[in-house]
Amino acid sequence: MSTDAIVLLKDDHKTVERLFKEFEKAGPNANVAKRKIVDSIIEELTVHAYIEEEIFYPAAREAAPDTKDHVLESVEEHHVVVWMLSELKEMDPEDERFDAKVTVLIENVRHHVEEEEEEWFPDVREAMGRKRLQELGQRMLDAKPTAPRDPLQVQSSTA
Repeated sequence: MSTDAIVLLKDDHKTVERLFKEFEKAGPNANVAKRKIVDSIIEELTVHAYIEEEIFYPAAREAAPDTKDHVLESVEEHHVVVWMLSELKEMDPEDERFDAKVTVLIENVRHHVEEEEEEWFPDVREAMGRKRLQELGQRMLDAKPTAPRDPLQVQSSTA
């Protein structure tokens, strides 16, 4: 049984939210743990942004033209996120701005997830239907292993 595209994206959102909570629970002196958590966040969000931009967003826009503005806004939100990810990738957890940058990243991603899940995923689900969403979900799943791990290789980084 294949996973539909929206379920796959929501699962990614849950994975990232668990990582955010881990980061938020890590103590002020947990720099080694924080580095590992942030590295996982970077990978998860980079792959997620890539499959959304390359596969999901174009299909959503085609199937539900009314979502065009949501898609365009999402790409702009990705732009901000991937640049933050690229900065965090190079940043030492000892840097006094590290925690602040991660906190702003978390706030941005939570806002983005809420808009996607509440405001336009339902419209996309209705427009596409189950079979199409399952086909799309399989394409997205197949793309994950070869998706870039460098945030600046995601299309929106240059948007």
